[in-house]
Amino acid sequence: MSKMFLDPEKPLNTCIAQKCDGCRVSEKLVCHFNFRQLLIFLLMALPVFLWAGFMIYQFNSFILIPWILFILSFFGFIEIRVMCSHCPHYAETEIKSLKCWANYGSPKIWQYRPGPMSLLEKVVFYSGFIIIAGTPIAVAILQTCYALLSVYIVLIAAWKWALKTFYCNHCINFACPFNNIDSEMRNDFFDNNPAIGEAWKK
Repeated sequence: MSKMFLDPEKPLNTCIAQKCDGCRVSEKLVCHFNFRQLLIFLLMALPVFLWAGFMIYQFNSFILIPWILFILSFFGFIEIRVMCSHCPHYAETEIKSLKCWANYGSPKIWQYRPGPMSLLEKVVFYSGFIIIAGTPIAVAILQTCYALLSVYIVLIAAWKWALKTFYCNHCINFACPFNNIDSEMRNDFFDNNPAIGEAWKK
């Protein structure tokens, strides 16, 4: 294992394959992450959050601080529990923090739970995104700053498109509501990771 990411030549703990070379699953899905993927993800997300923060600051700088604190707590702890703890990467026992592109460095303080998210977990997941993304929208409407709001909506739409095109169709966390891996590829992954496949059948 490298210092920053999992060893790309070593199968995941949940995988029964002896090696990654020649694996059909790895040709479509990303089982191991790297710095380039992390950097691109951050560069895609940064404009959205910077613009949102700017919109909030223009209205009331005191709202900015709790908004930032909520973002840190949601992505660093809450989302980890309701969504990330379902990811095969969470089963990697030799790492104490996540090594993925979306929540890199977040501590693994919850129990690994393979299988889909529960209804309650989905409610918490979507509620967090509504609070984070909705606060700047509410602020812009209250200020009647529709120009700022229009730019914000365009940035969100572009980020969503980029995620769906370059990340969500390669991600092995099938529990994530944004994941769009086709059923055939998912079943191929389950063949190599039977314990996860069984958890999804329950």
